[in-house]
Amino acid sequence: MRTSFVTLRRTTALAALLLAGTATVAHAQWSGDAGPGSDAPGAADAAAQDGPRDGSRRSEDRRQRKIEVSPYLEVGQILSADLKNGGDVLTYTMLAAGVDAAIVTRRAEVAASLRYEHRISEAGGQGDSDAISGIARGRIEVAQGFNIEGGALATRTRADGGGGANIFGGGTNSADLYSVYAGPTFARRIGNLDVGAGYRFGYTKVDIDTPNVVTPGIPRGSSFDSSTNHVAWASVGQRPGELPFGWQVSGGYEREDASQLDQRFEGKYARADVTVPIGPTVALLGGVGYEDIEIGQRDPLLDANGVPVVDSNGRFVTDKTQPRQLAFDTDGLIWDAGVMWRPSRRTSLTARVGRRYGDTIYTGSFAYRPDHATMLQVGVYDGMSSFGRGLSRGLAALPTQFDPTRNPIDGSIDPCVFGQDGGGCLTPQLGSTTAIQYRNRGVQALLSSRYGRWSYGVGIGYDQRRLLVPATSVIAALDGTKDESYYLFMTAARELDADSSLGFSGFVNYFDNGAPGAADVQSAGISASYSRRLWRNLTGNASAALNAFDQDGFNNQLIGSAFVGLRYAF
Repeated sequence: MRTSFVTLRRTTALAALLLAGTATVAHAQWSGDAGPGSDAPGAADAAAQDGPRDGSRRSEDRRQRKIEVSPYLEVGQILSADLKNGGDVLTYTMLAAGVDAAIVTRRAEVAASLRYEHRISEAGGQGDSDAISGIARGRIEVAQGFNIEGGALATRTRADGGGGANIFGGGTNSADLYSVYAGPTFARRIGNLDVGAGYRFGYTKVDIDTPNVVTPGIPRGSSFDSSTNHVAWASVGQRPGELPFGWQVSGGYEREDASQLDQRFEGKYARADVTVPIGPTVALLGGVGYEDIEIGQRDPLLDANGVPVVDSNGRFVTDKTQPRQLAFDTDGLIWDAGVMWRPSRRTSLTARVGRRYGDTIYTGSFAYRPDHATMLQVGVYDGMSSFGRGLSRGLAALPTQFDPTRNPIDGSIDPCVFGQDGGGCLTPQLGSTTAIQYRNRGVQALLSSRYGRWSYGVGIGYDQRRLLVPATSVIAALDGTKDESYYLFMTAARELDADSSLGFSGFVNYFDNGAPGAADVQSAGISASYSRRLWRNLTGNASAALNAFDQDGFNNQLIGSAFVGLRYAF
């Protein structure tokens, strides 16, 4: 009799966890499965790991109250040399000011790192330059079940297909990237119903320093400019108990307006889902609904020779006299079915197959926590996306507590972050600053752990974009183009003693440009750093790095860099 009771309790708990997690991320049915960190383990899996929750509290048993805000000033000397092309040896004096913050209270969680850096050109330099970089993610509980969430990213990238490569001011095709999102979320159990709702506003801007030169394989004029996006969703459901299955009804709306070619994405959905426990650790999932998606854009202005006109930043000039044409249009029935396996609180697996966007889709996630210090996440995603919406979703999928790491030479934010509740890599979003909307598929895996004095993290993934352009557009040749990215990022650190530490990092990126006659791009780098406290809050730092960049048939670089500096933390 007791065995039956335990089995029933585990079965009911499994379904409750599924519905609780689904209620907190109902918007994932609309756009959250369209990029890494969406159907990739993130908020949904965190909900499953934490157990049933109504949004009114965060488990205090898993965290201790912490308020750490560390502003600092830094000065250093940088040496950089092109080891392959016989380039000049460049030296800079670096001045920087920044702040790192990690805040955990009963009603708030914030993780942030912000830095301003100024370089004074010396021997062989290309002029003084400035950069602002940072990443932040936070949540504030305003009332029971009602939160305000937000995130932001500022980094340096490239304005062409080599996006994601570390670059400081003055480089070819360099650009500043800014992205921010914010909005309220509500998740609470009211009576015997789980109620959820939310809204998210996002803004992304790419500010080009040096216009895109005519680079083989890079579509002229296709660099992203700016966009705003809005997402709203709501859901209501019931856990198994009164009924032998759980159910949920949800709906959502999303819109994005992009400045480049006056693009517009607009979509809405409504659906019903059921969760049917078939054992103490297994449940079947199923859903059916309706969605309507339209993506449109205007043509670029043509010159007297019928060639698209580009502005001073190398972007298409929009022809406002032309009507907006549809690049993608679908409406009708959608469905998916799948299975959830949860043998313990440390392990969960979800897999789904369905029909959306007029095509078959496959999504899923896996999360495994063998101990308190180790986390493995794998996510498979498939959906509609863009550069702006992808960054907003990527930021929203990051945990509210993580350890941001930076490149030890240029101070830029590393593309992957790791924390106690997992992490995420923004490498796919930064891989190419294309202005074109696209269908997005891929897989991402992350592993983070601590062992003794060592801590490390690994992020690896594959991302595919199929560009969507109106069939009658003057740039219709880009329609159906598939860009593919493969990426690997690794970081490790060791505390040598109470005053000193070592750090290592490395990355490999491969961008397969699908445009006719395109040039593929490969980049890789390794770095090592040493830090030692010299006196109270004064720390000495020394770093060395080697970075390679190869654009097939066009540009090859092997850059060696070194840095020595002092940091004073307040």
